Amino acid sequence: MRGATASELFPSLSKTEGIPLFPDGPIWDILNPNSDFSLKSQLMELVKNVDSGIFIHSSTKIAKDVLIEGPTYIGPNVEIRHGAYIRPYSWICEGSVVGHATEVKHSILLPNSKAPHFNYVGDSILGSGVNLGAGCKLSNLRNDGRTILLRNGKDGKKIEDSKLRKFGAILGENVQIGCNVVTNPGVILGCNSNVWPNVTVSGIFPENSVITD
Repeated sequence: MRGATASELFPSLSKTEGIPLFPDGPIWDILNPNSDFSLKSQLMELVKNVDSGIFIHSSTKIAKDVLIEGPTYIGPNVEIRHGAYIRPYSWICEGSVVGHATEVKHSILLPNSKAPHFNYVGDSILGSGVNLGAGCKLSNLRNDGRTILLRNGKDGKKIEDSKLRKFGAILGENVQIGCNVVTNPGVILGCNSNVWPNVTVSGIFPENSVITD
């Protein structure tokens, strides 16, 4: 699917160290715990020699009252702010921010991405330079529990079934999300897209999209 591969969504990371290995095909395959290159399997291999299953780089800043569950990887110069909750299978890359009262679960924050205030990031990927506005939630589960369907963001037409029961959002590099935005399960936003505050987003949008309602 055009616009939904790692090279298209994360073009600056081809030679970056300390990030997961992404599939050549559809980017959401990394969220499938049963795939050979899943986030789950990569993290378990990465921290297999760490007794707690939690790797935290020495340069990371962690505030009070933070809860971290393994397996988790937290890279250099990361900031974890007061009251954050990092759940298993979280890969937090260099320079990222997990903010106050933010919850991250089975997700990847690529270098210099930010979920800084009251955010939920579940089964999702934030590209480099992404910023989530305060109160932004990346929803990852349908109310009826069925698998997540991928749809065209403009007309809502079905593209394909992801075959994943849990799939939040995949945000390309430098995507900017306004305050109190909710993304429905299975959202993919191309690089440099912008979502205005208080909007509910569904579907797949190309790079440079501006979503206002």
